[in-house]
This record gives sequence, structure tokens and C-alpha cells, in this order.
Amino acid sequence: MGPQINNTGVGTSQLFWLFFRFSGRISRAAYVLGFLFMLMVVSFPLYQFMRVHPESSAAQLWSLLFGLTFFAFLWAHVAFSVKRLHDFDKPGLLAITLFIPIVSIITFVVLCFYPGTPGPNQFGSQTNAQR
Repeated sequence: MGPQINNTGVGTSQLFWLFFRFSGRISRAAYVLGFLFMLMVVSFPLYQFMRVHPESSAAQLWSLLFGLTFFAFLWAHVAFSVKRLHDFDKPGLLAITLFIPIVSIITFVVLCFYPGTPGPNQFGSQTNAQR
């Protein structure tokens, strides 16, 4: 059985690769749009948590959901950053700079705006594709 295809023509295996795998390359636009999407997803449980009484069972549920989405977001953000670094023909290990205060802001801005290497490189033949 092949990959599941949703109504946009993107397979579930491609979405899994985009958000959770560390191989391949992605473009600036995919990086920024993916980050904004993940930010919206992780913000929803936080918003819901802030709407309920802090000592209610609903607050515990939203807190748990926020924690789970936050760790999924963190993994996905690192995966996106590694693939973006691959687009520069740089090793993914440089994504560790996202965890250094102040340097992380500079790294994020560079990943958002600096163009990748044109054509194939050691991490893939094209951007936005699995290796």
C-alpha cells in the first residue's frame, strides 16, 4: 500500500518528512510558513489554558496538551532548521545554535532570509524534497 494522499496532493509520508525527519533540504518560504503553522498549533492549547480557571481539570488537560504540542513543535523546529541548514550545504549539527541565547535569534533570521545554494548539493538534488 502506497503513501496516503490528501486532497492537496501531498502524501502523509511527505508531511511526516517535512515536520519530523532531518534529511533533505527546504526553502526559505517552506521554513517560514512551517514555523508560522507550528506556532499557531502550539498557541491554541496555551490560549485555551489561559481561558479556564487555573485549578480546574480543564486547565490540567490544556496544560498537558500544551506540553505535548510544545515538544512536538520543538522537534519539528529543529528538523526544519536542519533541513534549512542543508539547503546552505551546511551540517545539521549547526542547529544547536538555536539553543544559545541571542545567537538563536541571529540564526533564526539567517535561516529565514539567507538564500540556499542553487542546484544540487551533498544533502539533496533540490529543495523541498526528500533526499
